[in-house]
Amino acid sequence: METVRVAYRDDDRMPVIYCIREMALRHYGIDVEVLRIKDYGEFEAALFNDSADVLIDHVEFLYAEAAKGKKITFFCAPRIVRGLDLVVQKHVEKAGEFAGKAMAVRDSGRPHAVTLWLRMMGLEGKVGVPIFKDADVGRWGQWKKVASGECIACFMDPLYLAEPLKAGLKVLPVPDLSVISHYAQACTAEFARKKPAVLKNYVKAVIHGICWMKYRKREAMSIVAGEPMRRMKIGSLDEMESHFDAIVNKLQIKPYPTPQAIAATYEIACEEYGAQGINPMALWDVHWVKELDDEGFIDGIVRSM
Repeated sequence: METVRVAYRDDDRMPVIYCIREMALRHYGIDVEVLRIKDYGEFEAALFNDSADVLIDHVEFLYAEAAKGKKITFFCAPRIVRGLDLVVQKHVEKAGEFAGKAMAVRDSGRPHAVTLWLRMMGLEGKVGVPIFKDADVGRWGQWKKVASGECIACFMDPLYLAEPLKAGLKVLPVPDLSVISHYAQACTAEFARKKPAVLKNYVKAVIHGICWMKYRKREAMSIVAGEPMRRMKIGSLDEMESHFDAIVNKLQIKPYPTPQAIAATYEIACEEYGAQGINPMALWDVHWVKELDDEGFIDGIVRSM
C-alpha cells in the first residue's frame, strides 16, 4: 500500500481530509497520513524538506516559491469560490451602502481578497479595509467591529456565524469571488513526475471523498463525527452537521480550476507573498482530473451514489 502524507494547518479542513482518507483506504490502496502542521514556517517548508507529499491548506505562498525557482504542481481545486458570508448591520440592504465606510478585514486568510471583491462590486477605493487581527478580536471575531458600528460589514466563515447572528447582525446575499480556495492541493513537480500512478489514485480518492460527502451524507458523517469533530472542538452532532453542510455546499465534484480563479489567486499571491514574475498557469497540471473525467470515472462515481 502506498502512503501519501497530506499536510494541513487548520482543523476546519478535517471533515474533507478524513473523507478523502477513508475513500483512499477503502478503494484505492492509499494510506493517507494526515499531518497537522500549525506553524506557518514549518507548513510552508513541508513540501521542500520532505515532511509532506501534498499540501491541502492555503497554498498561495507556493506561487512565491515558484518565483524563487521551486518546481510546484497544483493538481486539483475542489472549491473555486471564497465561500464566505457577508455579515452586516441590520439596516444595510445593499453593498452600495458601503461607499464612504469601512469593512473589517481579517489579518489571515488572504485579506487582499476583500479588495478583489470590492473591485468586482465597483467599490474598490471607495470603502476602507482596516485589518483586525484574530489575536485582538478572537478567531473570526471581526464581526465585533460591525456590531460596534465601527465598520459596516465583514466576511465570515459560515462555520462561525452563530455569534454575530445572535448579536443582531445579518447575512447580506452578494456575489461570491472566484478564487482558488480551501482544499486546493499541491505537491512538488518531482513527486508528480516520479509517482504519477499514485497521484492519479489519490485524485480518485479526492473526487470519491467529495461525492461521498455530497451523496452519502450519513455514511460520511459517521467518519466526520469521530476525530474531525473532536479536533474541531464541536460538542454536538447537530452543530457538526451544520458545519458539514456548510463545507459540502461549496465543493465541486469535478475539481477543475477556472482562469478567473487562478488569476485572482495569483494577484493575492503577488500582493501578499511577492510572487511576481511567473505565469501562474504553468504551475497547474489537471491532466489527472481530465483523464478521470474523460474516462467516465467521475460520472460513474456519481451514478454509484
